[in-house]
Amino acid sequence: MPDGSMTSADNAKAREAREKAYSTPLDQFHPADAELFRSDTLWPWFERLRAEDPVHYTAESEFGPYWSVTKGRDIIAVDSNHGVFSSDSELGGIAINDGTQPREQASFISLDPPMHDEQRRVVAPMFSTASMAGLEPVIRERAGKILDELPRGETFDFVDKVAVELTSQMLATLFDYPFEDRRKLPRCSDLILASPELGGIVESEEARQVELFQILTPFIGMWDERLASAPRNDLLSMLAHGASTYRKEPESYLGNVILLIVAGSDTTRHSITGGLLALNQNPDEYAKLRANPGLIESMVPEIIRYQSPVAHMRRTALADAELGGKQIKKGEKVVMWYVSGNRDSDTIDNPDAFIIDRERPRQHVGFGFGIHRCVGNRLAEMQLRVMWEEILARFPMIEVVGEPRRMNSNFVKGYEAMPVRIPV
Repeated sequence: MPDGSMTSADNAKAREAREKAYSTPLDQFHPADAELFRSDTLWPWFERLRAEDPVHYTAESEFGPYWSVTKGRDIIAVDSNHGVFSSDSELGGIAINDGTQPREQASFISLDPPMHDEQRRVVAPMFSTASMAGLEPVIRERAGKILDELPRGETFDFVDKVAVELTSQMLATLFDYPFEDRRKLPRCSDLILASPELGGIVESEEARQVELFQILTPFIGMWDERLASAPRNDLLSMLAHGASTYRKEPESYLGNVILLIVAGSDTTRHSITGGLLALNQNPDEYAKLRANPGLIESMVPEIIRYQSPVAHMRRTALADAELGGKQIKKGEKVVMWYVSGNRDSDTIDNPDAFIIDRERPRQHVGFGFGIHRCVGNRLAEMQLRVMWEEILARFPMIEVVGEPRRMNSNFVKGYEAMPVRIPV
């Protein structure tokens, strides 16, 4: 791994995945199989769909029947047409596994206009240009402290020591959450996204609910405290005092709290890890970066494209519609595979290559498109930029010394652990 070359085992796994993808009949394709993401063998399946059946129907799966939209232009067409393709929580929400709940309890990402727009506007000021300018010195100081405390010459987990720690500190700042309890916030995100039946971080649905209750209960007291005091510049206060987001009952306001925890954790933390992995797998790009740190500016959006930390978003058809020559019926589930759209050669030159000085690096769908485009995209990019500026100021190299352990998820394409070493 340190020299960036694929091992014979890696090559064998890639060959086997490709052979299986191209020998499986298209009507048996199930690209939402989480094992494809855990094993990092998803690529030939989506490659074949883009080439042969870019709007594909899976008739049977553990998630029920669903359409897969795999090319960039079709993804944009769906993502920008909320009049036909709905995020409504009462129709199933935004993930392939149905998350049906009353609109009054849903987060704004699972709402359509006008409710979505009204609630999103409440938190948007936190992610403005002026707010980012104020947050950057805080992030830089914290990133530097995290990096200065890393061991030299010994193996450690980059996900735990760097990616999770940076994002947990940032989340604690955004929510004005007790700093000593900050690790509970990314843990909350993991629990929300965990699937007990797939194994992993929780043993059962009951265990997940118990731990989530323990983590989220303190937010009730914090909400009441924010309501009783003058508005201030943290996300919880913004939500509590927002005309469209104020709710009296916890089950009606915790949805937006959870959304902001998950969104604030996952894009950044998995892109930090995925970026380091990509640089190790592409040593010429790593050398190019060391020779010219100014390339961080274009490398950051390239990392997000290449990693695609949010693998998919789901919509539900509000009416019969045609897409890519296929007839989608009212009520059917439509899954936009961002992870596939970001490897579409019709919209991105040489998309399977990691190129840190790519000419148009922001030409990707990693943040979504249209009204649901990630509200915190500037913050995610700024955290990545600052972290890499601080890394290059300290270490000529951080070596990945073993295979990362990937999440068993078809929704977030991320990492549970990755062993690394900083040479002495």
